[in-house]
Amino acid sequence: MAARVQIYKLGVKPLFDHLSEKEKLYSHYLSRAAWSGTRIILRQVSPESLGIFEFIMELYESCGGDWNQFSTDYGVAVKDLEAFLEFAATFLSNIGNYYGSGDQKFIPRVHPGTIEKLASRSPKLLDLYRNIEGSIMAMPPVTLGYPSTLAQSSYYPGDLMSKEEIALVSRHMDAHSILPENTRVRKTGETSFEVLQASIISTDQAKPLDITNSPASVSLVRGDHAEYLKNICENLAKAMEYAANDTQKKFLSQYIESFQTGNLETYRDSQRTWITDKGPKVENIFGFVEPYRDPAGIRAEFEGLVAIADADETKLLSKLVENSDKFIRRLPWATVENNGKGLFEKSLFEPPDFSSIHALAYCSSIIFPGINLPNYNDIRQDVGFKNVIIANRMIAESTAMQWPFIDDSEVEVFRKHKYPAYYWWVVLHELLGHGTGKMMIEEPTNKFNFDFNNPPINPLDGKPIRTWYKPGQTWTGQFGDLATTLDECRAELVGAYLMDDPELLALFGFTDESTIRSSDLTYNLYQQLGVDGLRALSNYNVDGMKWGQAHSRAHFAMLKCLLRFGHGCINIHHDIITKTLRVLVDRSKIASHGKKALGEMLLRLHIYRCTANVEECRRYYEELSYVDEECLRWRETVVENKPPPLLNVQANTFIEEGIVMLREYEPTIEGIIQSWYERGV
Repeated sequence: MAARVQIYKLGVKPLFDHLSEKEKLYSHYLSRAAWSGTRIILRQVSPESLGIFEFIMELYESCGGDWNQFSTDYGVAVKDLEAFLEFAATFLSNIGNYYGSGDQKFIPRVHPGTIEKLASRSPKLLDLYRNIEGSIMAMPPVTLGYPSTLAQSSYYPGDLMSKEEIALVSRHMDAHSILPENTRVRKTGETSFEVLQASIISTDQAKPLDITNSPASVSLVRGDHAEYLKNICENLAKAMEYAANDTQKKFLSQYIESFQTGNLETYRDSQRTWITDKGPKVENIFGFVEPYRDPAGIRAEFEGLVAIADADETKLLSKLVENSDKFIRRLPWATVENNGKGLFEKSLFEPPDFSSIHALAYCSSIIFPGINLPNYNDIRQDVGFKNVIIANRMIAESTAMQWPFIDDSEVEVFRKHKYPAYYWWVVLHELLGHGTGKMMIEEPTNKFNFDFNNPPINPLDGKPIRTWYKPGQTWTGQFGDLATTLDECRAELVGAYLMDDPELLALFGFTDESTIRSSDLTYNLYQQLGVDGLRALSNYNVDGMKWGQAHSRAHFAMLKCLLRFGHGCINIHHDIITKTLRVLVDRSKIASHGKKALGEMLLRLHIYRCTANVEECRRYYEELSYVDEECLRWRETVVENKPPPLLNVQANTFIEEGIVMLREYEPTIEGIIQSWYERGV
């Protein structure tokens, strides 16, 4: 079936086959737990997503996967059927009707009446269709964001809420020490609000969250997503029976307790335990993890990842981990103090667990190429963290159709170097990007983690720092909607800044004598900086003048930095008539001007972040990520040249006669839908 989508397969069979029977059972029940989070994600995306999901699953059930029946027996035009199935596969890959990357809504490209014809097959389908008929084709809303006429957010169901009201509810929650990641907020009256907390335990009566001098009435209601969290916990409990060690049993029990009660302090404990599970054969990530899609930047989407480690690939990563200290001393904030790392860096870089893993079950609206967790900066700073590279995701993306922003004469060489440059950029992003930095913190007991009487000198103005995190303040709490994009931008900058270091590249096996030369790898990275900065514009919503994805805003800001301060290191050529954009990199200016520009931007974001300087940071970053008239013209060309969306198809595991079996599917639209149906979630 012809389609306007690209589909990649997250293949994992060779690694799965090498697991022991006990490891296979452990991975099976973890995978079942991960996929059981699907309906939580759907409820977090849009009011109609769960209904659309059930409609697609019932369509498959009704025809047994023989989709041609709808054309032969129910008069659905072949093109309309193909278009709807393309929509269904896109929906399932993104777990909702908004793109995981960009948060823009997509609808079926079908003639009026098509979906009703599909639904006419059974009364059950017609009932399901009636629940979604007004919303599946509705535009607006066109994007996720603060609730408005153009945007919507299922983190804020009920009556429309303003930014000020959301911030007011946060004040009530802070006063009662309720963390926001696993909550939603529902407006129930003019000044009344309910905080919906995800938990299996439901409260008979809402708990008041009163504070003085507030016009609002806020209460806590537990039991959000209860049914689905129960399924998750049942499978986690079964996985515990096959855990490799007591550490795994402990964090699984902490997951379960947290999901039962809604207590995120217990979840934070699970992360402290999870960090100590070094080099597991079967890795996992569970919880309300990433806050990218909440317009306020504090509430997180559920995520479940189960993956199998590749020992050979991991060995290469461990070489970088062992040498991390050396390269941290080459970052822009490094000074002679603190053993050459400077005062805005931790004294001890605890080598994290860094694994190359292949996803077996990745239940998320976006499949990330690399992850650094936990997202709690205090735990990362005080206890440690883990890094993972999702290798089968990165391999799949490297074969995808590229954005056409590289000159024809360089395309072949660009493709040859893209995967290794991108792979090691992501590695540096995760390890030394998310893994570095020291927040300046004041404790409630009037203690400081820096010398208060002789504060560190701010390299941006040469004066002692004047701002820091006061008692109870956190990075996400202070920086709000900017926190995630700033974090990603800083991490991307660390990777890009170090990607011309000869000693570092030699560690990865790239020299000027290797098949892929180190200088060519650096050149390719700067080309990618240009391409990523341009393609980011496709995730900028013109109507709402809003960035739809944290990484996209970061990439655009980096491109603007190079264009403004790189002295010709990168240029963009735009032909409006032929609708072409080209990234032009001057190789001779990379080390002298490009790196200098990126280093200055990196230093600013790092110091703003470490010192809680929200005001100056916001002014700087918003100006650098502002989309002006010229960039809006670029955006028109970018959108016109957008390659087909990238969808994924993943395996399933089943227990047959006591043996765990893996089933992989063809990378087709039909394969995606079948895989989801057989998941039975």
